[in-house]
Amino acid sequence: MHIVHMAAENDSLPDAKVGGVADVVRDIAPALADLGHKVSVVMPGYGFLHRIKGAQWTADIRFPFRGTVHEAQLYRVPAKRVHPGVDHYVIHHPFLEAIHAQTGRHQIYVHDPDDQPFFSDGSRFACFCSAAAAALTQGAIPWADVMHLHDWHMALVALLRRYHPACAALKDIRTVFTIHNVALQGVRPLEGSSSSLSAWFPEITCQWLDVADPRWPDTCNLMACGIRLADKVHTVSPAYAREICRPDDLPRFYGAQGLEAVLAHENDTGNLVGILNGCDYPEPRCPPVMEFSEMTRGFQHQIMQWSAGRQTVSSDAFIACHNLSSLCQRLPCPRMVVCSVTRLTEQKVLLMLQGQDNEMSAIARILTALGDDGVYFLLGTGDERFARFFTQLGAEFPNFIFLNGFSDQAAQALYANGDLFLMPSSFEPCGISQMLAMRDGQPCVVHAVGGLRDTVRHDVNGFCFEGSDLNDQAQNFVDTTCQAIHMFRNDLEKWQNIKTGAAAARFLWQDAARQYGEKLYKP
Repeated sequence: MHIVHMAAENDSLPDAKVGGVADVVRDIAPALADLGHKVSVVMPGYGFLHRIKGAQWTADIRFPFRGTVHEAQLYRVPAKRVHPGVDHYVIHHPFLEAIHAQTGRHQIYVHDPDDQPFFSDGSRFACFCSAAAAALTQGAIPWADVMHLHDWHMALVALLRRYHPACAALKDIRTVFTIHNVALQGVRPLEGSSSSLSAWFPEITCQWLDVADPRWPDTCNLMACGIRLADKVHTVSPAYAREICRPDDLPRFYGAQGLEAVLAHENDTGNLVGILNGCDYPEPRCPPVMEFSEMTRGFQHQIMQWSAGRQTVSSDAFIACHNLSSLCQRLPCPRMVVCSVTRLTEQKVLLMLQGQDNEMSAIARILTALGDDGVYFLLGTGDERFARFFTQLGAEFPNFIFLNGFSDQAAQALYANGDLFLMPSSFEPCGISQMLAMRDGQPCVVHAVGGLRDTVRHDVNGFCFEGSDLNDQAQNFVDTTCQAIHMFRNDLEKWQNIKTGAAAARFLWQDAARQYGEKLYKP
């Protein structure tokens, strides 16, 4: 079987990753190839991926976009880790390129103003979808048995397959659509904008029920298009598949984000499938275990590297370096290392910030319980509002180190050397950080939602909490974390059993790939 994955990201290629989609595409392709399938992965070139060393021009592609015929170039590009059963392609077209105005660097996604969400990316990915569909119909990419479309960015391939005469042959290809995060839906106007369905493809007429957003009838919801027009709909954990069939009850519960009727219909007809993502377990594995002082010196060096490109030292860097210096001089070293590796988004940190009746935030209460005998490292970047909160927290608590940035080396150090990993996401389609921490024998405290519910078992390989409302969830997060801290300090035997359980847990891509074949790809 030849399976063609289409995605906005792919971590098999250099600098082609933003989030978890890239990890999934990187890992599922070789796992499917190991089962005997031929796999091709195609993504936009973004103006730079076609220049990867070893890239080879494959074909010129002619495709419709904005009422005229455009030409793009298809390149086969080498992966960071080559697999004989997997080919990687990128499509180069000037419209797919976006340059960050301040940094001058190529962007995978464009952050548009709040009053024009998805304005730039809606058009960029519409262009790509038309080019990718043409690459198949024109034989530039070998004919597929399955097209696997990832998230809203690729949904228009399903729409073109259904409605565009030039793509009619694609109706013979089984089409699967994966929801990686239902919160991001790619909503744009049906018409009246240069970034609208009628502007992208004025030559086609679609059924309104196939394309419309259920809340705003004059808009096109690309996520909903993919769900409605695919042969099978997949999401990245069984628990998340159940959750997204229910309406939101914010901020207590994050469900379908307005698509509950669409998804409940797919579930009722047997078309919605949840399959847990996997994790890589290389053998032999040599995690970077190190002394506490070595780890803190490494973090200081990382902050210096982040700061070197700036004209001034930011307050978050100054406070983190000050707290790290104090820790390095303190004897004995803190006994307990608590950590998080995360993006600073409401999804990830809302429960940390939650306070009740002017009380301290949940994370401040945890830091108080941790005391001088423990330290909490948080590595991540994102929303400036949350960065300011954590910067202020570092000024108040010397046992808190906010590393405002991302470094894979720093992340691996925390996974390998932390004692307790905190992941209180308000919702989590699958999650990879908890798997990476568990892989190195680090128990996790998680909110029992989505993939966190499917991977962490309370008092077996980690710690889980729930709650009837936001305050209840925050309080249970604090209580569960404090119970874990108490166990670490006072019940070594039970703690060691949970560590052993975390290290022994296995979430294999080989298992996921077999389920893809059985539940998604078979007619």
